[in-house]
Amino acid sequence: MKKNQILCAACGAALIGAATVACNDSARKNPFLEPYTTPYEIPPFDKITYDDYLPALEAGIAQHQAQIDSIVANPETPTFENTILALDRSGEILDKVVAVFSNLDESNSSPEMVEIAEKFYPMLSQHSDQTSMNERLFERVKYLYDHPELGYAKDQRRMIEETYKDFTRNGALLDDAAKEQLMAINSELTDLYLQFNKNLLNATNSFEIVVEDSTRLAGLPASSIAVAAEEAAKRNLGEGKWVFTLHAPSRLPLLQYADDRDLRREMYQGYTTLASSGQYDNNPVISKILIARAKKAALLGYENFGAYMTDKVMAKTVDAAQNLLMQIWRPAVKKVAEEVAEMQAVVDENGGGFSIEPWDYYYYAEKVRQKKYDLDESKVREYFALDSVRNGIFSMAERLYGVKFTEMPDAPKYYDEVTVYDVTDAATGEHVAVFMTDYFPRESKRQGAWMSEFKGSWLNDDGTSSRPVIFNVGNFSRPTADAPALLTLDEVETMFHEFGHGLHGMLSRARYKGQSGTNVDRDFVELPSQIHEHWALEPELLKTYARHYKTGEVIPDELIAKLQASATHNQGFATAELAGAALLDLEFGKLNTTDSVDVAAFESRVAQQLGMPSQLTFRYRAPYFKHVFGSDGYASGYYTYLWAEVLDTDGFELFKEKGIFDPATAKAFKENVLEKGGSEDPMVLYVNFRGHEPSVDALLRNRGLEPVPAIDLKPKSGK
Repeated sequence: MKKNQILCAACGAALIGAATVACNDSARKNPFLEPYTTPYEIPPFDKITYDDYLPALEAGIAQHQAQIDSIVANPETPTFENTILALDRSGEILDKVVAVFSNLDESNSSPEMVEIAEKFYPMLSQHSDQTSMNERLFERVKYLYDHPELGYAKDQRRMIEETYKDFTRNGALLDDAAKEQLMAINSELTDLYLQFNKNLLNATNSFEIVVEDSTRLAGLPASSIAVAAEEAAKRNLGEGKWVFTLHAPSRLPLLQYADDRDLRREMYQGYTTLASSGQYDNNPVISKILIARAKKAALLGYENFGAYMTDKVMAKTVDAAQNLLMQIWRPAVKKVAEEVAEMQAVVDENGGGFSIEPWDYYYYAEKVRQKKYDLDESKVREYFALDSVRNGIFSMAERLYGVKFTEMPDAPKYYDEVTVYDVTDAATGEHVAVFMTDYFPRESKRQGAWMSEFKGSWLNDDGTSSRPVIFNVGNFSRPTADAPALLTLDEVETMFHEFGHGLHGMLSRARYKGQSGTNVDRDFVELPSQIHEHWALEPELLKTYARHYKTGEVIPDELIAKLQASATHNQGFATAELAGAALLDLEFGKLNTTDSVDVAAFESRVAQQLGMPSQLTFRYRAPYFKHVFGSDGYASGYYTYLWAEVLDTDGFELFKEKGIFDPATAKAFKENVLEKGGSEDPMVLYVNFRGHEPSVDALLRNRGLEPVPAIDLKPKSGK
């Protein structure tokens, strides 16, 4: 059951006291079992030890169970307040410990965390199952669901409906024997996700390319060479050696700039075979996940796992998602053919004597960019120091939404590279949120970039708002001895993207925690993140933050013009690998299998059916497709990035029409999207902002692809 808890204070006092006594035996108190006394209730990271997690989880589960028992024992007729709201406000301890452990497990893991996780997540999964299958609790929820005439407000009625659906999707309607089967499947999946993530992290960290001949570094930016030298020194390999890893700031510049074709091939093959064989092979794990998911879907009455996952979001069906993707896939593949022809011409002009292979794509795409637009991204990076880009995102937020960011140097943080900000209303000084940033790669952090929260937001009974603690995590290019962190254009867009998620969490004004911030349909959650990417290279904002890291010179108009002219460069590749991965994910979701799956062969069949160009592959192959197999969060849901892009490109066209900082348009987006969270149907929220439903045409225009007939995005009736 999807559950976001808030404490009902009276329910857990005795349990907190009992747990505190246990802690006193070791002469200290568990930080999770007491109110945080830190500024704005930031977790007291410096006081939390490994030994605190499991006892706090046990206390949190006990407290939450007592609160649920209190709800179901209430002799009064069910009401929103004594059932739905009470459930939404339950589990303060559980909220606190889960938020800290699950987030640090992703961003600052360790062998100790891995060991704790093997007990932590199964315990949490078992408790979640017991809650979602609690018959007496479900009876109260069902009573409210069956009586719409009770006349609750829109957000309350939606919360009743969503809570009912969560219960039924998690087995509330099953008989006892089927519930036991479902709990066993969920437990198995929890263990499999843990194994997948462990394998992926270990496989990523175990891969390295050691270069001992400096001539092989030809073409690489000085910053990339410096980072590789520092990595070699960190590994005690001595002078005259350079180490490249699979982390994006190391991998991507090598693929884009290294003249040594064999070096590019080694990196590409290392990445695309990640966790695919040997000690950390994820293929057997994926096969077991697919079998377990098929069993789960069948048990709950769905045709397949894809149908189960899409039923709860805007798309409603796998067919609707595939319909959208194919309208994007076909023009993208056509564009890839044009891009490859341009790259092959460069190869031939220089007497290369070979055909473009996948490890050539980034490299020759950059050569074509330089030739067509006289644009060298390694030079462009000099205007995008990380601190400058951070100034840009903060300036955007202040101009659009009237919020300011002030650093809190003494605030608690979970790692020394984290920066913490107090977010306030620029006009009144009112506290809005806490925002943290954690931007550089390390072995303890998984790949990618994301937003999450250590504390959500909600409205208290007295009308005051409890404000959130939000953070962004990235794996961006590190500073070197000679230069600050200089970001690629892709990293700049990623920073704006994750900040958009952050704004969704920070600016939420939804009344209930279960509807606040990013607690929205999965295929709507990417709208706030993706729409804010558009501001990154808009001249009106760009000229306020993009400055040369050495001279302080504002980015020149000539360079801005080149950036705009090349905006759709290589979009065939970018779109095809993204849409391809989304289509692969949906095909995995349609599998109904009780037998072991040859994952690589399945991928090959899907690629062949799609007509995947030989010069590229899926953005993520299954063994490192963490979105899909590291949990079920984005399973049969990776398409949502493109679904949401239909919304964000259409929405940004309104900003372009009215002015990218037009106060009325910004106010409409803030009030109808960012503040509302999941309190209303997402398409209603979008139409309230935009004035109409979107079509795929704006996405294709934005990516420089040929338009195709419009897609109907109205939710279709599903199971």
